Amino acid sequence: MRKIVVLGSSGSIGTQTLDIICNMKMDVCVKGLSVDSNIEVLKLQIKKFKPSAVSVNNFAKSQILKKWCISNSIELSVYSGPSGLERLAEMPDVDMVLVAVVGSVGLKSTIAAIESKKDIAIANKEVLAMAGSYIMKLAAKNGISVFPVDSEHSAIFQCCIGEKKSQIKKIILTASGGPFYRYDKSFSQITVGEALSHPTWKMGEKITIDSATLMNKGLEAIEASVLFGVPVEKVEIIMHPQSVLHSMVEYIDGSVIAQLSSPDMRLPIQYALTYPERLPSNVKPLNLSEVGKLEFFKPDFNKFPCLGLSYYAAKKGFTMPSAMNAANEVAVEAFLNKEIRFTDIAKIVKKTMHAHTISKKMSLDSFIEADFWARHYARKLIN
Repeated sequence: MRKIVVLGSSGSIGTQTLDIICNMKMDVCVKGLSVDSNIEVLKLQIKKFKPSAVSVNNFAKSQILKKWCISNSIELSVYSGPSGLERLAEMPDVDMVLVAVVGSVGLKSTIAAIESKKDIAIANKEVLAMAGSYIMKLAAKNGISVFPVDSEHSAIFQCCIGEKKSQIKKIILTASGGPFYRYDKSFSQITVGEALSHPTWKMGEKITIDSATLMNKGLEAIEASVLFGVPVEKVEIIMHPQSVLHSMVEYIDGSVIAQLSSPDMRLPIQYALTYPERLPSNVKPLNLSEVGKLEFFKPDFNKFPCLGLSYYAAKKGFTMPSAMNAANEVAVEAFLNKEIRFTDIAKIVKKTMHAHTISKKMSLDSFIEADFWARHYARKLIN
């Protein structure tokens, strides 16, 4: 029986993970769950999965949940705040932690899980962008596996099975392009509603905005670099609006291996949970005759400056990706709150990166300090 903790259980990835567990012909016990503040969803999950512990980031909501547990005679530990995520990640008698919380808040809990020798299923690209090399070295030191949950990185993972890393010529990362890859109007006039209208995937607000700016794909390029141990220069991005071919790997002999499936996050989630086994799923079978055609285009780095910023951050390394990610999180939140324009997101990230003094200390504290500084600097720019 696999025993797991789901960090971010009320979000898109978290809820789909729990649905998969219900439908999968494999024994999986859910030992811990966490939400930011959505305790109504968490209450339903507690009744269904009967975890040993939960965490609610919002302290006031955690107290309401505690009272609800007492009134319903439910015995479980209720934690709160960032430390609550870490306590779940360190739970004994757990062999996998699925990290589906959004943003840098997942960094400490991911490290706590690794140090507790638990396998990681990672759906948080910001954590790997911030401190990917550090995390992968720590995982190797503790003898645990890191399984990608993003559809693109799961595809790359599957394309690399049985192959030697030294024989990879390049990784080809596909991008749907979001809502604006063919947009021919002024980007400065893009509204929040337009940016949240993704043509293919239903996701949380932050990742949807990142998909609109293509920062999401830039973060994924950094993630691919650290997960598969190749320099970011060997990671190529290509636009693929059908979202059927999820990524490819080209080898030195000219062979290109690809993974295709219907665009459904349940498949990569399930594969991370069941690896090395494959089990039947409820994912719609891929019918290429129905799809009709597969299109591929080069991305426009001028139209989407966040792509270039991501590659620049990856090449600079050390704490630069942390600073970039933090500035982006602040800028996206400001855009969602209608404080800035769509085009200001990249401008704020760029100015923050140029002002950042890189620290070459490869430590958790250095990544956290860079994150804190960049948030403060980006907020000052917005104000």
